[in-house]
Amino acid sequence: MQQNLRSEAAKLLAVFTTGAFSYGIIEICARGFTHISMGLLGGLAMYLIHLLNRSGRTAPGVFLTLMISALFITACELITGEIVNRQLGLNVWDYSMMPMNFDGQICLPFFVLWFLLCVPITALCNGIRNWMA
Repeated sequence: MQQNLRSEAAKLLAVFTTGAFSYGIIEICARGFTHISMGLLGGLAMYLIHLLNRSGRTAPGVFLTLMISALFITACELITGEIVNRQLGLNVWDYSMMPMNFDGQICLPFFVLWFLLCVPITALCNGIRNWMA
């Protein structure tokens, strides 16, 4: 029992860490820099995708999993943006020039990007799950 708990904790730590570093690397490749809040957001997002993608009859379908994941990432990006960019004034990102943006913190093009990126992220979660089984 205790070994299973440790194994599950190690798996979740691996998923979170992979998400945190992956998000940061994507940002550095795309923009040339990142922020610690983006790493935390990436880890949290990958953790949710990992939970949504568990095998079994209760897991949602692929499209629904991708949609929920993209909505979750977008919601977390909005919350993080309102705190980090607006309240703390750190100006980590600004989507105000992007089409269909809300308060410069989220926008439709990035929602679509998160949706598409959730495909390889889901596969990566499965790989971690199988590797650490």
